[in-house]
This record gives sequence, C-alpha cells and structure tokens, in this order.
Amino acid sequence: MRLTMVGTGYVGLVTGVCFASTGNDVTCLDVDARKIDTLKRGECPIYEPGLTELMERNYASGRLHYTTDKGAAYKNADAIFICVGTPSDENGHTDLKYINSASDDIADVLKALGPNQKPKVIVMKSTVPVGTTLAVKHRIAARAGADIPFSIADNPEFLKEGDAINDFMKPDRVVCGVENDAAGEFFRQLYDPFVRNGHPIYIMDILSAEMVKYASNNFLATKISFINEMANLCEAYGADIGKVREGMCADKRIGNQFLYPGLGYGGSCFPKDTLACIMMGDKAGVPATLSKSVHDVNQRQRDRFFSKILTHFGSDLKGKRIAFWGIAFKPRTDDIREAPALTLIRKAAASGATCVAFDPVANENARADLGSIAQVVDNMNDALKGADAVVISTDWDEFKSPDFAQIRTLLKKPVIFDGRNLYRRRQMAELGFTYYSVGRAPVNAG
Repeated sequence: MRLTMVGTGYVGLVTGVCFASTGNDVTCLDVDARKIDTLKRGECPIYEPGLTELMERNYASGRLHYTTDKGAAYKNADAIFICVGTPSDENGHTDLKYINSASDDIADVLKALGPNQKPKVIVMKSTVPVGTTLAVKHRIAARAGADIPFSIADNPEFLKEGDAINDFMKPDRVVCGVENDAAGEFFRQLYDPFVRNGHPIYIMDILSAEMVKYASNNFLATKISFINEMANLCEAYGADIGKVREGMCADKRIGNQFLYPGLGYGGSCFPKDTLACIMMGDKAGVPATLSKSVHDVNQRQRDRFFSKILTHFGSDLKGKRIAFWGIAFKPRTDDIREAPALTLIRKAAASGATCVAFDPVANENARADLGSIAQVVDNMNDALKGADAVVISTDWDEFKSPDFAQIRTLLKKPVIFDGRNLYRRRQMAELGFTYYSVGRAPVNAG
C-alpha cells in the first residue's frame, strides 16, 4: 500500500518506519525542511532504541521517503495518516490547530484531484478529543467539495517511549474506528503482519476508538497516582510501600504494572490525556472528578518530594549545590516533556541552589529547556563533584548499581534523595548514607 504520514514526530516516524518494514511504500511528510534533511541523512531526530537502524534499512530499500511537498505526498497515497501534535493550551484544552491545518491541506489536494479519483482513507492517528475525527471529515468535505470521495477513520496509537518498535511490531491490540466495512477490511489487511501473534484487531465505531485511547491512558495514570497516594500514607504511618506493593500486587486482579511509587507521571501522553478527559467532562456537563484527582495527586507528588529536600537543608537552599541524576521523564527516551526532574530543578534553583544535572541521552534537550537555570554535564560523576546531595529523578540502569564509595568521595556529604526507590534502605544505612525515598522511612536522617 502507498501510505503517507503527516508529521515526523514520535508517532508519525515510528508508524511510518514500521509500516515500511512490512513492504508498504511510505512517505513521511513534514513542514520542517531541516528535519526532513536530517532524516534523509539517516539521522533520527528522536532517541528511540532500534528506530535509526530501521530507518536506514527501509530508506535504502526505497520503501521509505521524506518530503516537504504536500501535493506529492497526498496525490498517490491510498491512505493518509494524520500524526501531528495535539498539545494542551494553558487551560488544559486540546489545541487542534495542527490537526485543522493538515485537514485543510489534504482537502485542497483532494479538490485538485477531482471527483473521479480513487477514494482515499484519511486516518486520524493523533490523539484527539472524542468527536474530532468526524469533525475533520466534515471540515475536509466542506473545503474539498461534497462530490470528492474519501473515508475517515481513527486508529489510536499505544506506543511506549523506549519500547515503541516492539509495541508496534507486536501490539497487545490494534484499535480501528471506521465508518464502513470497506475501511475495516483495509485495516485488517494493513495490520495483518502485526497481529499474527494472536493478539486482536478491534474494528469499531470512530467515537469509541477515540475514547479507547483516553480511557487507557487515564487508567494507567490513575494507577500511578494511586500507588503514590498509598506511598504517602505509608510514610505517615511508618509502613513500607515496597512491602505493601508486593502484598497488594500478588492479587491477580490488581497486577503489578504502573504501580511503582515515585515522582509521578510525565511525558507527552498521560498529562495531556488526563487533562483532555477533564476538559471533555466539563464540556459535556459530566465532571471527570476522578481524573481531576489523579492530576492533582500527580502534581502534588513533586511538591511533596521537594519538601523533603527543604526539610533536610532548612527553609531554603542558598549556598547549596544539588546534583540531579536523570532528566528525561522515563528511561530509554530523550523526552523531557512534563518531566518531574525539570520541576524539581526549577524549584531548587528558585530556592537558591546551584543545580548540576546529568542524563544519559536527554542532555541536549535539557540544555535547551533549562538554559542558565542548571548546568548540564556529560558525565554522571561530574554532576556529583562538590554537591551537597544528589537527587535521582529517572530510573536509568546506570544509576541502579553505582560505585557508592566513589559517590561518598565526590559529594560533600553522603545525602541521596531517591525519587525512584532504586536502593535498599539497609544497604544505605550500612554505607552511612542519609537516604530519602518514596513511601519508606528515611535512613540516617537524624
């Protein structure tokens, strides 16, 4: 099939490369000429394990193309996947300006091709509020003309940053919202190579497909906020959230995924999609009170953890040097959007601290975001030199078994604020560290 991805961000690039890997002819379209030039050079603009190798292989085979030419990208495509960003505005509402712009561009090309063209499938791959896909259909039809044939569909993505290739190639499920049987058959054929592992492809109505994405992400966000709330109760009453989690997750009805205490969720999906559910509820007169609580708990979790730093050092951090290990919102990605580390760094700097940070892959993005707020270094031990404490914000593998003797030598005092519960309390006590974590009593804190 001839497929066009509109947007070469995280979703568009991964989707396009993976479709090309099964023999489809894929064109990735973007308005950013510099990004397209970067892609043509074989350079991946995002950090995603395995993606660069697949890009190079499919580009060399002639199955993968990059362009800024909208007319050429749309003209011969059997299906056009809209994969542009849908950021939240200052009120938490989903901003659809990129969706609308892409829709208008598609409509103009369809209009120029005329009514005798083979009907194209316009696929909403971006995460959009329920009802948006059908609104896009009406927008395109109004602009292109009622006699122009095309169909609309919604095909939400369920990709985890850091494991997106595996998620796409071996999905838990594929969800497709369609208007008719023909579109359903199109998706069955397109996704057949990816569901031969026995996992299902669900063909449903468009509104339900849009809602599946939000319901899924909102539920996972709820699990994260729930375990953090339980962790806070554990701290208040002297229980150990690690032991509580083990006993709780042994219940097969509960499971153990997304139930790790920490600094709360970040990234581009959970915060945005939780806010979108709140917005949809307000708009429909059906308040999403649970979603609001999930969001509030998540935001407070960062404040609560920072209060441990202030409590240890006093009312402010003037004259203190604080090291930060981990800046990306999760390991195996360079994505720093809504990252808890950024919140902690900014709070520390605002309280007078000198901040030095390190991340295995997100340093470049962090420098652009933080500017002079923090020094970002390229070696994890360089961040520790002369620091009064280290704050662990992301559970990268290289932080899990460090040389503690070297850490003690580099730090002014052996103080660790562990936002990911990487270390055993007994070990920290034996090594003489002052150690704060989440949902567990502090060690050697006086």
